[in-house]
Amino acid sequence: MEKLMLAMSGGVDSSAALILLKEKYDVIGATLMLNDSYDENDDSACGSNKDIEDAKKVAAIMEVPHLVYDMREYFSDTIKKSFVDSYLSGETPNPCVNCNEIIKFGALLEKAKEQGCKYLATGHYARVEYDEKSGRYLLKKALLKDGTVNPKDQSYVLYRLSQEQLAAAVFPLGSMEKSEIRELALTKGLVSAGKPDSQDICFVPEGCYGDFIEKRTGYKYPEGAFCDTDGKVIGQHKGVIHYTVGQRRGIGVGFGKPVYVISKDAKTNTVVLGDNEQLFCDTITARELNMIAVTEKDFSCKAKTRYKQIEQPCRVTIDGDRATVIFDEPIRAVTPGQHIVFYDGDTVLGGGVIC
Repeated sequence: MEKLMLAMSGGVDSSAALILLKEKYDVIGATLMLNDSYDENDDSACGSNKDIEDAKKVAAIMEVPHLVYDMREYFSDTIKKSFVDSYLSGETPNPCVNCNEIIKFGALLEKAKEQGCKYLATGHYARVEYDEKSGRYLLKKALLKDGTVNPKDQSYVLYRLSQEQLAAAVFPLGSMEKSEIRELALTKGLVSAGKPDSQDICFVPEGCYGDFIEKRTGYKYPEGAFCDTDGKVIGQHKGVIHYTVGQRRGIGVGFGKPVYVISKDAKTNTVVLGDNEQLFCDTITARELNMIAVTEKDFSCKAKTRYKQIEQPCRVTIDGDRATVIFDEPIRAVTPGQHIVFYDGDTVLGGGVIC
């Protein structure tokens, strides 16, 4: 059997993936230490002692070797740094997308190769297919057995994978429902069977992004002006890093009506507030493109600008490493720093970072 490395988070998805993969591959389990302040008593974030111990227990039950890689420094210098830099520039990043490209299918894939593994598997809900006609590997949505899209589909956060990375990627959960996965783990008596799904960014488990940034930079970001869309000052905010486009809760001041963050400007430390209707637009630009399944410079498709969003019809025009995207109908709360991903049916065409 061919050798394969499985990224094991200690959760139920990667545990179920191990059960399925062991039938086809010579599997090595691997867990990453990612926390700066790794502490054997800190179970709150990804790569905690409990996650590692749970992954070890699962590997032992399934009788596969298990390795632990300390990537705390590299994770801090890449993913955490880019997260903070993006926020400080006035954007709202999605670090999970970068982590999949740089850490899991970057650094960990290199470790897999050192162990003689041809493939790297994860517990992501997605699929990879090789297209004979184009000679390219395609990233596909996770589909259920009846052909409908799996509500757990994670193709959005994998769109930055290169052809080399897709060629090595194995996603065994692409056609499974969560209930099936938990049942599979239960049949083997795995400790991860009942673990809840993670919800927040792994290194900001409480979702307090502003607090994380201030702790990392050692700088207390100053209060600034809330302005309306005409530039009139209408209040004070607690620091531009605490806000994102579309936000309504946590604004902290009363205006007598619902108001939303329309935009923010890190250079002037201002946050623009307005009505819900002012959050809609039909044209955006994207940078740092990664195109997987399309070579045309002008094409129609569907796209989404957030992970949980439903794709909307649009027209894409590519010029170098940038794209102009015009949607058929205005969409809400497009946020710089997030990612736009293009789809044709269940195939990921590519995507980029929203400017």
